[in-house]
Amino acid sequence: MAAIDIRRKHGKSLKDARAAVERVAKAVAKEYGFKHAWDGDTLEFSRAGANGSIKVAKAEVHIHAELGFLMSALKPVIESEITRKLDKEFGTA
Repeated sequence: MAAIDIRRKHGKSLKDARAAVERVAKAVAKEYGFKHAWDGDTLEFSRAGANGSIKVAKAEVHIHAELGFLMSALKPVIESEITRKLDKEFGTA
């Protein structure tokens, strides 16, 4: 199993950060077939072969995903796409 772990500081309000994370999740879900739902300030996502969460805090967003064997081959592509979308929503790290 491979893991993706990204932390991104931000200066947005919690409401605006959640909205930005929702936009990122929708874009990634569309490309990779993820389903997602909010549990408080944590967005949980999953699909066959992968699952994880995006935790939204006052000053930081933390993405953690576990990729199964087949999805592990796509780790660099998925990680790059998530980073690109985070850059668009939160600015570069």
